[in-house]
Amino acid sequence: MTDPKKPDQNSSDDAWADAMAEQQNEAPSVEETEDDPWAAALAEQAETEAEQPVGGDASQPTAAGSQVFKPLDQGTGSHAMRDLEMVMDIPVKLTVELGRTRITIKQLLELAQGSVIELDGLAGEPMDILINGYLIAQGEVVVVDDKYGIRITEIITPSERVQKLNR
Repeated sequence: MTDPKKPDQNSSDDAWADAMAEQQNEAPSVEETEDDPWAAALAEQAETEAEQPVGGDASQPTAAGSQVFKPLDQGTGSHAMRDLEMVMDIPVKLTVELGRTRITIKQLLELAQGSVIELDGLAGEPMDILINGYLIAQGEVVVVDDKYGIRITEIITPSERVQKLNR
């Protein structure tokens, strides 16, 4: 095929096409790979893959993740207990809530020693027990050796928690 602008030039005489074909057929030289670290790394990887058998053996290196992290699907009872022991010493904040109310800033500034604030909780009604701000149970106030305590009367299920949030 000829170029319409140069009718006397043949496509086989195209130096660029010949050079590109020659470059694609050649492997990179040692000098080129030393200049390009990616080419050197890819060449080294190709050499090591060619040397390793297809089936593999135990001496092959494995991924670091398989050595560091345990698979999740191999959990047995003893492993689960050991994992649970890891979180046993983490402190949590337990709060017992008698009730709540809303007041204005004016009412807040009028408070003094001896003031009474009316809460929405009723006398004899179970108290809310919160762990880190999440309702987990309800209980009743008890006095033991002149100290207040709370006796848990009901554990709140996740579905009940959602219902109580909607109030």
